[in-house]
Amino acid sequence: MRAALLSLALLVPVSLGGGALAQTTAETPPSGPDCALLSGSPMVEARLFFGRNIGDRLGVTDKAWARFVTKDIAPRFPDGLTIQDAAGHWRDSATGRLVREPSKILTLLTGQDPASLAKIHELADIYKKRFKQQAVAIVLRPACVGF
Repeated sequence: MRAALLSLALLVPVSLGGGALAQTTAETPPSGPDCALLSGSPMVEARLFFGRNIGDRLGVTDKAWARFVTKDIAPRFPDGLTIQDAAGHWRDSATGRLVREPSKILTLLTGQDPASLAKIHELADIYKKRFKQQAVAIVLRPACVGF
């Protein structure tokens, strides 16, 4: 998953209303839809994809993942989040081998402000460093959100 998702990088093109593309970084939020006619407010839906292998073995155990959620994710996003188990795969660019690994998908609904987007990128950087990962994919989409 790491190598294939590395191609997504941490800058993800976000589709806008007219089909144009814009680069989204921690400093520039994606342009959101006009939510005036819809119920809800403009927000960003962020999905982060975390591979759990380190080398050829499961390196991020359930216990290590739970600590990461408690220590790093929840304090940055106390208003809520969703985590799903997933099975990912990616092609190792050095060997050409298809690598399969268990993964986690984190979904966040957050503000479009630069501080919120910076927290998303912080999570990816912390995970990569702590668990020796090549990449964490981040997908950002503008959304109208109502509760």
